[in-house]
Amino acid sequence: MASGRTSRNYRQHNMAGQERFYVYGNAVRKAEAVPVRRREIQPAQPKRTSSQVRKNRNRAMSINPAYAVFLAAAAVCAVMLCMMYLKLQSDVMNRSENVTALQQELADLTEANDTAYNAAADSVNLKEIKDRAMNEMGMVYASEGTVIEYDSPTGSYVKQYSDIPKDGILAQSKDVSE
Repeated sequence: MASGRTSRNYRQHNMAGQERFYVYGNAVRKAEAVPVRRREIQPAQPKRTSSQVRKNRNRAMSINPAYAVFLAAAAVCAVMLCMMYLKLQSDVMNRSENVTALQQELADLTEANDTAYNAAADSVNLKEIKDRAMNEMGMVYASEGTVIEYDSPTGSYVKQYSDIPKDGILAQSKDVSE
């Protein structure tokens, strides 16, 4: 029964290696037809529009003078805002470049300062200075009792190694005359 139904609708024939496919019944497809384009039919005479419709169309197409002034003012404002924005953007870029240049200059000066400081610190030998001060100049460390503190109205302190003269001059150069 099953073989009868299959053989009734579809049959295959093998002939010398060729396979053919036959379809029987209402399942046969028809070739698709190319759709025919219809021509647009144009009226022989255009419809006449009423005067009210023409007036409404003309009114819709025209611009009110007040509206035109408003549009012009809005356009001018928009252009001015754009110009101000571009100017501010230019100022920001210029200042950014200036800050970058100043940062580079600061880095160069800091490097030069550190180099000079290190050169000065390396050129000073503290042991040699101590030897010279103690041996050649007779300097000694402060001993107990040689430092006298007193109350100052400014709140600072002074180390006094000898009595302060009444005229207030502690040392005077030989070349300076009074």
